Amino acid sequence: MPHSVQADPLRHIVTAVFTACGMSEEDAVLLADTLVDADLGGVHSHGVLRVPEYVEKLTAKGVDPRGRPHVVAGRGACLVVDGGNSMGQIGMHFAMKSAIAAAHEHGVGIVAIRGSNHSGAMAYYARLAVEADMIGWATTNALPTMAPWGGVERLLGINPLGLGVPADAEPPILYDAAFSGSSHGKIRIHQQKGEPLPEGWALDSQGQPTTDPALALEGLLQPIGAFKGAGLAMMMGILSSMLSGAAYGTELGDMEAGPTAGSDGHFVMAIDVSAFEDVTRFKTRVDAAIRQVRDCRRGQGMPQPQAPGGIEHERRVRYRAEGIPLNAVTLRDLAVTAQRLQVEVPTAWVTH
Repeated sequence: MPHSVQADPLRHIVTAVFTACGMSEEDAVLLADTLVDADLGGVHSHGVLRVPEYVEKLTAKGVDPRGRPHVVAGRGACLVVDGGNSMGQIGMHFAMKSAIAAAHEHGVGIVAIRGSNHSGAMAYYARLAVEADMIGWATTNALPTMAPWGGVERLLGINPLGLGVPADAEPPILYDAAFSGSSHGKIRIHQQKGEPLPEGWALDSQGQPTTDPALALEGLLQPIGAFKGAGLAMMMGILSSMLSGAAYGTELGDMEAGPTAGSDGHFVMAIDVSAFEDVTRFKTRVDAAIRQVRDCRRGQGMPQPQAPGGIEHERRVRYRAEGIPLNAVTLRDLAVTAQRLQVEVPTAWVTH
């Protein structure tokens, strides 16, 4: 049974964990917020499940807890940022804020990032642009876990894409998905729960479909839409790495050894709606598009259609009121990690 945890105490404890790793208070707050925000939306694969892994990166795997992102090149609306071997969330936040500032001046801001690390869920950064009445784009490279369509070698990352579009009365559109049937994080969640995977998520090491999480973690993730998903993953990988000089594909490392610290790359963009259209008219039309989707007649046995981000918005409202449901393994792993760093956690987290 999941254990419900309120967002604010969870964020406080995770912040303390990252502070104990040597991060500044400001950076620890930001990193913790990105993880708790993912859990609030029900995206547990990118939530506090990641805390033990991130602590290892910050204390033993070479990521600099005090790393500072900075601009290293640029022309007009285009910038290159070096993450300073900080956690990817720190570099991505800096980059999107820089893109937003450039978009205020030029109508669009585009930032390529190198010298970074794992950066979490892309929707978090797309939302930063949305809050400035801009369209947000955020993508990242990832360790190779997919094969090119028809192959059985890990050559492609799932390289997710996040897109955000501002609305008026309705919640904004927030699309965030990898170009695979699932992420490794979601497969780990199924493994923790002892549940089989849905069909179409993964292949074993021989390239055969599997619903066994253990075989999937040793094998390959399946691209969405067959060759289309594999092609889009390759394109996001190129944008996220080759414009900034970051590692691409197998240059990044592998799932067994993990990535080399500071080798990740990302790519963000902010588009100022006001450079193209009256903002109020644009947002009103987006509202209408969202309602059209939501009011669509649904098929038999199917859930009510939602625009991207609608389900996550409903979860945020519910989980803020009722608490975030975290499975026992995630909670215990978080508690053990926190206690090792002398951060106090509720007893129920350990014994649940």
